[in-house]
Amino acid sequence: PGFWWHVRNKVRPSFWLGWLAVQLAHGLTALTGIPTLTSELRLRLRKHDGQMVDYGVVSRRVVTSAGVGFIVDAWQNTVELENMKYHGCGTGTTAEASGDTALVTESTTALNPDSTRATGTQTEPASNQVTSTGTLTFDASAAVTEHGLFSQAATGGGVLFDRSVFSAINVVSGDSIQFAYTLTLTAGG
Repeated sequence: PGFWWHVRNKVRPSFWLGWLAVQLAHGLTALTGIPTLTSELRLRLRKHDGQMVDYGVVSRRVVTSAGVGFIVDAWQNTVELENMKYHGCGTGTTAEASGDTALVTESTTALNPDSTRATGTQTEPASNQVTSTGTLTFDASAAVTEHGLFSQAATGGGVLFDRSVFSAINVVSGDSIQFAYTLTLTAGG
């Protein structure tokens, strides 16, 4: 992605505040024994010519209130937690907030197939982590700046578990972005 993309992304308040929040959360867990829930989003761009560009961690925010409610509902067996695996993206730049219920400007017609979120493959990289990895393919140009993890494949609905905003990644027809979302639950002590 280049040095300047990383600089632009890392000087955004939501990026460094997210990094700081994760460090504090893990430190507070160690100090107080209070369990924490943190997240991170990594992405890789596959250009139409086959070139792979690894952007690394682009965001560490925000598990939404609706996402937390979804966990509570899953505990009561009214929803299935494993359905939280659909990756959407968009071009909105409004900062993340815990009250978000959708992406600001979700991509629909730029995707191939249109209006369909990528179905993530879920893995367990550590006993306290779950990762959902999904790839969205584009058939039009877009400046992708936001990602969301949802409970349904069709755009325009479902519960938004987490929303991330990052510096623009420009895509053209034939490009694809692989999103890897990791949720870490740290046990109390």
